[in-house]
Amino acid sequence: METLVFLFSLSALGVLYTMNTVPELQEPCVILQTGVAVLLVVFLFYYAITHSNPPKDFLFFVFAEFSFTCVIDLVSALEYDGILSGFMEFYQKTGEPYLGTAYAIMMCYWDGLVHFILYLVMIGRITDRKSYRSLGLFWAGSLSANMCVFVAGIVAGKYGSEIRPAFWLNMPFLLMPVIGAVTFFSRPRDRPLIGGYNAHHAQTMKLIWRPTDCLLISFLLAAMAFTILRGMVALDSPLEACNVYLRQYEPYLKDPVGFPRVMMLCQLFYGLPVLGAFVYGLLKPGCTWMSDWSVFFAGTMLQCQWAHIGGSLHSRTTAPYRIPDDAFWCVLAANLLYAAVPVLVSMRVSSNHYFFLKIAPFPGQTGLPHSEEKDTKISS
Repeated sequence: METLVFLFSLSALGVLYTMNTVPELQEPCVILQTGVAVLLVVFLFYYAITHSNPPKDFLFFVFAEFSFTCVIDLVSALEYDGILSGFMEFYQKTGEPYLGTAYAIMMCYWDGLVHFILYLVMIGRITDRKSYRSLGLFWAGSLSANMCVFVAGIVAGKYGSEIRPAFWLNMPFLLMPVIGAVTFFSRPRDRPLIGGYNAHHAQTMKLIWRPTDCLLISFLLAAMAFTILRGMVALDSPLEACNVYLRQYEPYLKDPVGFPRVMMLCQLFYGLPVLGAFVYGLLKPGCTWMSDWSVFFAGTMLQCQWAHIGGSLHSRTTAPYRIPDDAFWCVLAANLLYAAVPVLVSMRVSSNHYFFLKIAPFPGQTGLPHSEEKDTKISS
């Protein structure tokens, strides 16, 4: 099925080429109507071919639909970078002109490559009736961060006065990752939630004997400080440290397009509490929520930092807002490490999950089970 979805998604090229060559389809309201009609036709196509054997997961249709739009996003990014031509000129003028910003171009690359691959893999898992909960959480975190910054940045940035009807085509992409996140968080986990001997042994070790956790906590605290600093810059703090950082390291934070500013505020008000919660989860045994939230947040931060780093380096970012040459490697290293921290936390949780399990004796037992066997008691 994933092969069929991939091939059908390529038909988006024909739709774009037709709209780019027919002037009647290039009016702002007509673009919105055509976009809605195309999305409806794509849904009806997949509904028709699966009618005799419908998928058990409704998200199949979401992933198949969004796969089609991934091709559009990839073409948009390639055309703005001058690699393709003849597909999106009309959309650049009368559709969504803010897609030509450096941030939006990098966002479209992420959607057209990373999200497209995720959709195809998850469709394959659905078809084979296999679990894909972790992949789904990563996707939900990635797309929700993507669209929250994108939509808010459009409204709050310099393009807020140039919103056209095609803007409303973004609403399904803002809504569906939220629905997907709720769905995935509510599904049973693939791993046990209650542990026995192995979990007890892992949780009795003091922090000093867990060097990996010590290092991760140090990274998390540094990431929290970095988040606060950049958040204060976005809030126009008069602190000297904020002024120095803005002038000498990341002037991109004040790019008038608005996307970097919105991202820093989202990381300050939403990312900072999550980073703090991860510190708590590495200190306090039995935080079963760490396995889900670390994956979700890894998707969020990877997408944000990809778009932020790429946007600050892209040629479409005007020279005054690019990273100064003398601070280039320092800023790049800081941003890459900032993106890597949630991924490292997620890898730590998944590779040795005993520290994050609840400990409970088996029925009829007064103490912990004295068994070296793996923990297999699963709580639903």
